[in-house]
Amino acid sequence: MAERLVGKHAPDFTMDTALGNGQEFGKVSLSDYKGKWLVLFFYPLDFTFVCPTEITALSEAASQFKAINAEILGVSIDSIHSHRAWINTPVDQNGLGQLNFPLAADITKQVSRDYGVLIEEEGIALRGLFIINPEGELQYQVVHHNNVGRSVEETLRVLEALQSGGLCPIGWKKGDKHLTAK
Repeated sequence: MAERLVGKHAPDFTMDTALGNGQEFGKVSLSDYKGKWLVLFFYPLDFTFVCPTEITALSEAASQFKAINAEILGVSIDSIHSHRAWINTPVDQNGLGQLNFPLAADITKQVSRDYGVLIEEEGIALRGLFIINPEGELQYQVVHHNNVGRSVEETLRVLEALQSGGLCPIGWKKGDKHLTAK
């Protein structure tokens, strides 16, 4: 039986990264995001077809996330060298181009396993997206089949709803009223 993650401290991690400039490598840990919201997303593999559509859309929206104290981190089981090659491949050749956030390498598959998105028999991750608050508590998760990309707009909407601290009905958007308990 799967263990619940939402409402608990997010599983810790340390991973090597390819920075979005396509030139440098780094290292990232959950503790690096203390005091900020983190949108952590998993995707199956570099050089696939659905993944670049959502990764580049998230990169284009990175300034919107930064404006509300949130950072983005992408994760797959590929190496930092594969990530860098994909970033340096032109978009018209199924590449990513420069990104506004790093891609982390989960070579051991442990982080994918800890977040419950690893397809063990295939050795790749499902499309999982997690929102972690500034204290390190996992507030939101969505995991779905690899054939369907995620919505940047919905991710922003949910993040703003979580940050609002109120009761948010379906379709709630920043500026809308919260529900009140009766």
